[in-house]
Amino acid sequence: ETVEFMSDATTIPILLDGDTGYGNFNNVQRLVRKLEQRHIAGVCIEDKLFPKTNSFIKGTTQELANIEEFCGKIKAAKDIQYDDNFVVIARVEAFIAGLGLSEALKRAEAYHQAGADAILIHSARKDADEILAFKHEWHNRCPVIIVPTKYYSTPTKVFRDNDFSIVIWANHMLRASITAMQEASKKLMEEESLVNLEKDIVPVSEVFRLQGVSELSKAEKCYLPNSSDSSDSNAGKPLFPSYNAISQMKDEN
Repeated sequence: ETVEFMSDATTIPILLDGDTGYGNFNNVQRLVRKLEQRHIAGVCIEDKLFPKTNSFIKGTTQELANIEEFCGKIKAAKDIQYDDNFVVIARVEAFIAGLGLSEALKRAEAYHQAGADAILIHSARKDADEILAFKHEWHNRCPVIIVPTKYYSTPTKVFRDNDFSIVIWANHMLRASITAMQEASKKLMEEESLVNLEKDIVPVSEVFRLQGVSELSKAEKCYLPNSSDSSDSNAGKPLFPSYNAISQMKDEN
């Protein structure tokens, strides 16, 4: 449902993090069908066992899927898609599991041969050494995607110079919103006033703009015109207050 709302709101390509595919090959095929119905551009699935553990939780066992079984998921995804532009990305977790470069390359090649459109190579190190070593050996057999959550201090130029196809800054909007809400809550608790908070947050009118209130107001004028000859005093009145009325209410409050 969330993905559908996102697809309704934008025309840019959306790539879904599909975890392990939520089960076996059959679940992966159903996932791809549902994503294509919602005009999603692609899905990334990772070679862990279901249910998975987050790659950055320390002290947890990171069990990887059997290579052949995961290749079956990739083949199933590619066989079921009807849009040639839909992409299936295979996320390799060999570095996360501590299995090293050789295992990472072996798995990436198997997934590439199974039909994966791109490889996402993941690392939990604070430097980019692992992913750069992988790219040096991999060359350009197919596009390579990275997620520098941990090695964030590596300049983006390094990624460009090494021909990585996509860099995903995966969770920074979520983390930024948490910081903002925590700071706002702390200020409200300490000061018991909105005076010093208001300047740091968007006005209510910006919320209305993001909700598309002006578009709704235009639609009301087209589809709910006022009817003066109706015996019902409410007949023909908009179901929702106009944008101007909402703005006036905001100013009064």
